[in-house]
Amino acid sequence: MTAPELKNDRFLRALLRQPVDRTPIWIMRQAGRYLPEYRATRAQAGSFMNLCQSPELACEVTLQPLQRFDLDAAILFSDILTIPDAMGLGLYFAEGEGPRFEHPLQDRGSIMKLGIPDPEDELRYVLDAVRLIRRELDGRVPLIGFSGSPWTLATYMVEGGSSKEFARIKALLYNEPETLHRLLDTTAQAVTAYLNAQVEAGAQALMIFDTWGGALTPRAYREFSLAYMQRIVEGLVREHEGRPVPVILFTKGGAQWLEAMADTGCDALGLDWTIELGEARARVGDRVALQGNLDPSILYARPERIREEVARALESYGAGSGHVFNLGHGIHQHIDPDHVRALVDAVHELSAPYHQAV
Repeated sequence: MTAPELKNDRFLRALLRQPVDRTPIWIMRQAGRYLPEYRATRAQAGSFMNLCQSPELACEVTLQPLQRFDLDAAILFSDILTIPDAMGLGLYFAEGEGPRFEHPLQDRGSIMKLGIPDPEDELRYVLDAVRLIRRELDGRVPLIGFSGSPWTLATYMVEGGSSKEFARIKALLYNEPETLHRLLDTTAQAVTAYLNAQVEAGAQALMIFDTWGGALTPRAYREFSLAYMQRIVEGLVREHEGRPVPVILFTKGGAQWLEAMADTGCDALGLDWTIELGEARARVGDRVALQGNLDPSILYARPERIREEVARALESYGAGSGHVFNLGHGIHQHIDPDHVRALVDAVHELSAPYHQAV
């Protein structure tokens, strides 16, 4: 069956640094708790895990922001911790505590026993969601698939959930680096298989979220995070359905490593708000596209202030393609949806002059 032609490929073209008529925009966590329709579907599901594991409901919430805003991409609704859950760690969400694991990795033996899940078996619900979303999108905009980075997944797997100090995993890093490398190697293989399965199911771009890479020292980042993301990039399917499949790497707090990240062979780098777009562009040149990087808290401001910050960001990046507008991290749950509309509309309106032929 032939895939429908994309009606709006602005996002994919920008990631490949090809000409576009205006800067594309999507928003990290664009399907989420700030939307009343999401909260209603989440209540219908009964739990966050039920929502993730129902392809029909995951499809519904993926499409909800597109029905409100003129976005240039959809992103699969799922969670980065689906892989550790499929490895048998028992993911659950505690009220007020976030994600937790029933069986965290507390010794070398448990790490050595880890297997690589079959995406079409243990993670079938995610791939069924991808297939359903692609069908329902009907070529309206591209669909982004994603995974957490091996390092970020490992932090949750060893800590047992969210952490501020990363005490257990950093103790493992310094005391038993070979054991941590074993965990990261297994996880990298699992992520590669999972992302390739998402492409086969219909994802048209991929993003790797290295949420906790910024918690590492420069040397440790290169050894325990970046090296494994590069291995994944090298193992990914980069063309499907007759089109390139662009890959975005995002390390929160990773501005100091942009050049090294660009050397991985990825197509684009996600940026948080700790670096100016113009500075990042000057450092990486035309090697990769850039995605980002508005501070999510700007969306608490008045619409006219949001518009001013959009103008500043566009001016910082400058003329030409290679910029995907986004927040520097996920949207906050208490944001007014009307402020999101102001953001999206401002990007499309104000960015057009930056893409006029010289």
